Amino acid sequence: MVEGGISTPDKTQFTECWKTTWKTPYIMKLALSAGIGGLLFGYDTGVISGALLYIREDFREVDRKTWLQETIVSMAVAGAIVGAGLGGWMNDKFGRRMSILVADVLFFVGAVVMALAPAPWMIILGRIVIGFGVGMASMTAPLYISEASPARIRGALVSTNGLLITGGQFLSYCINLAFTHVTGTWRWMLGVSGVPAAIQFVLMLSLPESPRWLYRKGKVDEAKSILERIYPAEDVEGELNALKISLEDEMANEHAIGNSLGQKLKGAFKNVVVRRGLYAGVTVQVAQQFSGINTVMYYSPNIVQFAGFASNKTAIALSLITSGLNAVGSFVSMIFVDRYGRRRMMIVSMIGIIACLSALSIIFSQAAMHSPKIDQFESTHYALNASCSSFVKANNPTSWNCMSCLKAECGFCANRVNKYTPGACLALTDDLRASCREKRRTWYKDGCPSRFGFLAVAFLGLYIIAYSPGMETVPWIVNSEIYPLRYRGLGGGLAAVANWVSNLIVSETFLTLTKALGSSCTFLLFAVFCAIGLTCIFWFVPETKGLQFEEVEKLLSAGNRPKAFRKISEETNDE
Repeated sequence: MVEGGISTPDKTQFTECWKTTWKTPYIMKLALSAGIGGLLFGYDTGVISGALLYIREDFREVDRKTWLQETIVSMAVAGAIVGAGLGGWMNDKFGRRMSILVADVLFFVGAVVMALAPAPWMIILGRIVIGFGVGMASMTAPLYISEASPARIRGALVSTNGLLITGGQFLSYCINLAFTHVTGTWRWMLGVSGVPAAIQFVLMLSLPESPRWLYRKGKVDEAKSILERIYPAEDVEGELNALKISLEDEMANEHAIGNSLGQKLKGAFKNVVVRRGLYAGVTVQVAQQFSGINTVMYYSPNIVQFAGFASNKTAIALSLITSGLNAVGSFVSMIFVDRYGRRRMMIVSMIGIIACLSALSIIFSQAAMHSPKIDQFESTHYALNASCSSFVKANNPTSWNCMSCLKAECGFCANRVNKYTPGACLALTDDLRASCREKRRTWYKDGCPSRFGFLAVAFLGLYIIAYSPGMETVPWIVNSEIYPLRYRGLGGGLAAVANWVSNLIVSETFLTLTKALGSSCTFLLFAVFCAIGLTCIFWFVPETKGLQFEEVEKLLSAGNRPKAFRKISEETNDE
């Protein structure tokens, strides 16, 4: 994989990370303090999945309008697009530390706005503000950690940010479950995120700027003093020398490139190293989102309800399992990312994701085919004006089942004795829902009773197990180390924007897709996207484990091709 005289990276054991940070705890202090941004990122993207169930109960217009539910979820993503782009500029202009402080202020303000929201539009406004913070934190936290980490353990330390992201998502489900029976439910769920934002703000005031950014700005003494706290004394001069060489190479071209954002963008795309870095960085970020992960994170209670679990509390509790597995997977990534490499872990992860999404497609297809039939007599005689009008007007009502009823935007009141046997298809009203529950029956409006339900939850868990060690954290690691110093903020910002644009497309269309295509076809569609993403990762993403930043530049300059195809090319040239 390595060409152009670049040294092959050593195998780094996870124990070396703990050994190094045990000797130099300052490194872990920097990583964990900056990683609170990842915790907030995870919490604010995960909490909406449970909060939305209760927002729908408080605001009937939200419950009736799928597009409004998608907007509440996805406006944080829309804000993150702007935040990621702004964060890239702020990182280069004002530094990594200042960008994290600004993100904390945005997190806090957004949390307060949402907690006090009197109407859906104000929740949306708060989600946009939170999104600005999420976008800035998503690319700044791993960048800060990466630049304050020794190369041999950089992957493991940047993975702490991924671990805290998934930990934040897991925490959000715990908080959701804790507040299910508290007055104000969703207000508490959304408002709690202001607390860690305030904590990180205070911590970051006492921490230094990234040494690499300081050196880039000519503050050599400050950079050296920080490096002395990170590296053994004998390695500091070597690091300073590497920074000096890298900076001299950049300064040689700076006059020609210019210093404005437009000039830097133009220079970035003209620079073959940056361009190849962007091919890799954008590829992994887009592939991460089109794997469908945030449909699970944002809508997992909805997906659990699609699988036949009608209770809000049950849906949140089962979603907690998938979120917990996500956190465990991130820990696994920390252990293996510096041992087996970034590229290999992403490829294996994508293969597992494709298999699980294909299985989920089959499961939801079978669940739809075997959903309970409609009891025609009960559906037309349940109560006065209770019948589903579409069912009454249907040409062949005897062919209807529960899924047909829900597609017609009606509700299914399950049989009291056995929910898998025929039940009533009724008009979708609050009174009929209450009446159904008063009779100790279960009311379904998002999914049907299904014997396949637990199988769907099991494969959701397997999907997370396949996704989390690879595609959860590794794309952020790759983007924190693949760009030259001068373009690191810009490159990371562009890749983060690509991530959030892809996220917005997925989150804004998921409920609409499931309504139009059904859950089965939607999951199959994501499996196809993953197959495309796997191909792109194979072709465009080099292996960067254990390499110094300067060695990564040389690797990209030499060009990256999959090993098998490189050998074929060499044999052809020999002939």
